[in-house]
Amino acid sequence: MTQTVIVIPARLGSTRLPNKPLADIDGKPMIIRVVEQAKSANLGPVIVACCGPEIRCVVESHGGFAIETDPDLPSGSDRIVAALRQYDPDNKFEYIINLQGDLPLIDPRDIKKSLIPITRYDYDIGTLGAEIKDPNEINNPNVVKIALSAWQTNDDLSIAKAIYFSRLPVPATAKHFYHHIGIYAYRRYALERFVTLSPSYLETTEKLEQLRALEDGMTIGVGLVDSVPLSVDTPQDLENVRDITKSVKR
Repeated sequence: MTQTVIVIPARLGSTRLPNKPLADIDGKPMIIRVVEQAKSANLGPVIVACCGPEIRCVVESHGGFAIETDPDLPSGSDRIVAALRQYDPDNKFEYIINLQGDLPLIDPRDIKKSLIPITRYDYDIGTLGAEIKDPNEINNPNVVKIALSAWQTNDDLSIAKAIYFSRLPVPATAKHFYHHIGIYAYRRYALERFVTLSPSYLETTEKLEQLRALEDGMTIGVGLVDSVPLSVDTPQDLENVRDITKSVKR
């Protein structure tokens, strides 16, 4: 799929876990583990869009490719577009995957699945969701939930249209709730349009960037996967990932 490029935004300024992209996970920086998972998806080039030379040098020393962007850019989406305009000024790549740099255990098969809503259906943006199995997560504001249309199953993947994203349990009386997984596949025009938009009312209220796209009328298709990859946001998350990595290695 040569029309696809995976871009991983990375910056050092995390408040809860400083220098997070460079955190060691069993002998490799976290950003390198994310790059390896992205390469294993075998979809196209993998680029790290970083905030400065520290991350770029680490990526390059492990055989990866990184582009430095303005450290003051307001979001990962802006960082991705800045890197993409350097890498692909002629718009040769039609599909762009925004893979978060704090998902070192994401399944490469799920990275591929994020493309299906935009390559086989008519959505502007594709993303992933998984059914919430732990009841404690339903009311946890750190777990982003998705209000969805009815699932449609084709080609062994269930797809639904995202109606809303919230930190509250939505829909209110649902029998099943769905956890949003932070990976996005964009059609090129949708990504370029997205970064021209000002932060929207719902986005700033919920603190969820994807609501900007919905308020603008863009469509987001959600692919259903089996589980949520562990996101590294805190020191405890990092220790959990280290333990899992060591147990898999054994």
